[in-house]
Amino acid sequence: MKPYYALPLGLVAAVALPTLAMAKPVTVTAQFADYGGYNAYAAVYITDAQGKVVQTLHVAGSKARYYRELAGWARSARGPIDGLTGASIGSGGTLKVTAEVADAMLDAGYKVQIDTASEGGYAFTADAAAPLAAGSVGKPAPGQGYVKSLTVSY
Repeated sequence: MKPYYALPLGLVAAVALPTLAMAKPVTVTAQFADYGGYNAYAAVYITDAQGKVVQTLHVAGSKARYYRELAGWARSARGPIDGLTGASIGSGGTLKVTAEVADAMLDAGYKVQIDTASEGGYAFTADAAAPLAAGSVGKPAPGQGYVKSLTVSY
């Protein structure tokens, strides 16, 4: 008599796999400072504890040739952009991005970062950063360049 392990294992896999792939909508809001000059390009992305880009949420700016100025993101991001792209951000503007982020990244040492650059202006690697942690939800993190503040909520 052969044991029938396939059915119970298949049932366990069917129940467990959707749990592994669970994601939560995360909203990132970047309030830009008042500055002169051209609109800013920005890359909003998630890094792991070692600073490696694991997910691109949004790239603002229509001319891909300027993406290399977003150095922290451009050095580590590989392959096609897996986030949305949109227009560059003007002085005093707001960039609001909502994306699905795996539950496994929450409260696990990951953080949201934003790099900014302006055509003919300055470039700021990790202009602002905020942990993907319950303790920092809704608390603005200060920027050091074009970004005035960065807020994460979920």
